[in-house]
Amino acid sequence: MSETLKILLLEGIHPCAKKRLEEAGFKVELEKGALSESDLIERLKGQAAVGIRSKTQLTDKVLRASPHLISVGAFCIGTNQIDIERANALGIPVFNAPYSNTRSVAELVISEMIALTRYLADVSQAAHRGEWMKSATGAHEVRGKTLGIIGYGHIGSQVSVLAESLGLRVIYYDIIKKLPLGNAKSVESLDELLKQSDFVTLHVPETDLTKNMIGREELQTMPKGSYFLNLSRGTVVDIPALANTLKEGHLAGAAVDVFPKEPKSNDDRFTSELQGLKNVILTPHIGGSTEEAQEAIGHEVAESLVRVLSYGSTLGAVNFPQVDCPPLTGVQRLINVHRNVPGVLGEVNTIVSKSGVNIRAQYLSTDSQIGYLIMDLEGQGARGIFDAVKGLSTSIQTRLV
Repeated sequence: MSETLKILLLEGIHPCAKKRLEEAGFKVELEKGALSESDLIERLKGQAAVGIRSKTQLTDKVLRASPHLISVGAFCIGTNQIDIERANALGIPVFNAPYSNTRSVAELVISEMIALTRYLADVSQAAHRGEWMKSATGAHEVRGKTLGIIGYGHIGSQVSVLAESLGLRVIYYDIIKKLPLGNAKSVESLDELLKQSDFVTLHVPETDLTKNMIGREELQTMPKGSYFLNLSRGTVVDIPALANTLKEGHLAGAAVDVFPKEPKSNDDRFTSELQGLKNVILTPHIGGSTEEAQEAIGHEVAESLVRVLSYGSTLGAVNFPQVDCPPLTGVQRLINVHRNVPGVLGEVNTIVSKSGVNIRAQYLSTDSQIGYLIMDLEGQGARGIFDAVKGLSTSIQTRLV
């Protein structure tokens, strides 16, 4: 590369990501915390890419002020903290890690199910206070109980496998038809799942469809004495309704890892209507917070950034046309993001034809808004082609690697 590209990593991303990116020849800055909108805009000046977790908000305003960004890495599963439509319009592919923390979240779900049935949080706190609360009343085994999983994706299906190995009956509900693992059974409706389940666990994304999908009516549909868990997204549950249902004694307990409003840092105070309630486990969004998961996420997203920055591969991007091109081998690679309108490829090919430069390989993929073109050029003249293509009225981003 003719210049050393700069990358900003925020929110304490695992050091393995910095190491991998530096090995690939990039200059990397690693920060522990998130940044405010104004500070983020300032820090992104001169950066080719940024890596974030869940707290940093890449809003429309931030992205419009940073059209020079080549890519964004979300070192987590979710991308709702990023305006991915605006990123697409600006020609910025966004990558995440949809698989790397699956096991960590699934294990926490299982551990919290057992903890709830044995009142572990309550009796532990009592023992710390010097109280001896030895009793079998209300304590149960999970074996033989029914687990209802809402959302049977990467995490939900792994929870299913672990739960079945403990002797639970597993049912699930998903708006998309999914192949069951083991002996898990699909049910036709959310209502059917809620009525049958001793435990209900949520594993859905944050969308308009899932916002407050669990409210008072849904919680009251669950059997009396059942347990509720949410380790997905904070907006999918009506927290006041959950608190009231617990206070009324309809549910025997709950475990919640995600909240509609969460502190921006460990120094900020956390408040919730669920605080102080009996047999309620509250955790600070730690579903994927294991050293193994964070290292795996660091490797996965860093590798995606290396590929897109070094030679233009967008395989795995959540908001972008997919092009899986090979690394550079003795050519100069022209990369162009353009508005998806008729005639663009013809214009580019005309420019190359007039230059006399040979095209060794060409890759093109489009979505409804943009086109993503890669050309491998042999011989001299690539710089002139770059200038001409960049100057086209349809071009959004153009670079030469």
